Amino acid sequence: MTLSEVIDDHFLEKYRALLDAEDCAFDELEHAFEEGDRAHFEKDLAAWQTAIERKLAYLGRLGIEIRVAQPT
Repeated sequence: MTLSEVIDDHFLEKYRALLDAEDCAFDELEHAFEEGDRAHFEKDLAAWQTAIERKLAYLGRLGIEIRVAQPT
């Protein structure tokens, strides 16, 4: 299955929800960092990581592989 066959309205709706969840988690993380609130920072960092993992898992289930370039 090609990438263009995977992308449809359902994909976009689900992916947008995952992106919004990641964005919200990052905003909370940023606020905790700026306020110097270590306890909330640790909790928000875990929530942000979970949001990213959920997004990547969704893409993986659809056969979309994300490759991270290694620094040279």
